[in-house]
Amino acid sequence: MEITTKIVAQKKVQPQQKLQVQKKAIKLLLICGILSSLLYIAMNIFIPTLYQGYNSVTQTVSELSAIGAPTRPLWVPLGILYTLFVAAFGVGIRQSAGQSRSLRILGSLMIVCGLIGLAWTPMHQREVTAAGGGSFTDTWHIIMSMITVLLMMLMMGFGAASFGKGFRLYCIVSIVLFVVFGALTGLEAPGISTNQPTPMIGVWERINIGIFMIWTIVLAVILLRRKIIQPRINNRPAEEIRQHIKVRQVI
Repeated sequence: MEITTKIVAQKKVQPQQKLQVQKKAIKLLLICGILSSLLYIAMNIFIPTLYQGYNSVTQTVSELSAIGAPTRPLWVPLGILYTLFVAAFGVGIRQSAGQSRSLRILGSLMIVCGLIGLAWTPMHQREVTAAGGGSFTDTWHIIMSMITVLLMMLMMGFGAASFGKGFRLYCIVSIVLFVVFGALTGLEAPGISTNQPTPMIGVWERINIGIFMIWTIVLAVILLRRKIIQPRINNRPAEEIRQHIKVRQVI
């Protein structure tokens, strides 16, 4: 009888221990969302200072990692770290989504957005493309830019559907601003391949990037502050595990 009681007690404790471990893991994954934004913002502040002649107002972020750019060797590994943080954040979103379908979709989109970051190809410097030295890497870079912007807008859209009125309004405003400054960036973008003046492209693009970086931080903070996080244990909802334990205790 005593042995049976110990076995039952162990079975009760193990799911609870797993739940606590998984909650901590989810929090770490959600913190990756904050880290990703802080890292990317820091990259945009400090790396340009290492590129003599680079102007953050008139030049794009992509030119920091362009073929032949002196900052490319530093930007690439940090960029990879950023994409991994984003993918990890997506996993955390999915694990903390509970029964929210829109939040699970948002998490999946975040994972995709992170992983496809590894598929980016570098552009050539302006002088090279203007002289006809561009290649498929430049074309693919543009395609990846459009895919990433679309994913960001979709994520903000599903984020709007996942929470209350306040965050929904914030998402809508973010999407509108994202479209406006994206359009302003697009108007000057043709000047890059022809090496023509792009007087404000760096500003418009960085505002757009900042909108998404801040949105990501806000989303991560909201998820971290949620009172109920329902991870899954052995593919079973945590709440189901808790109810099972309560039943066993009553029995």
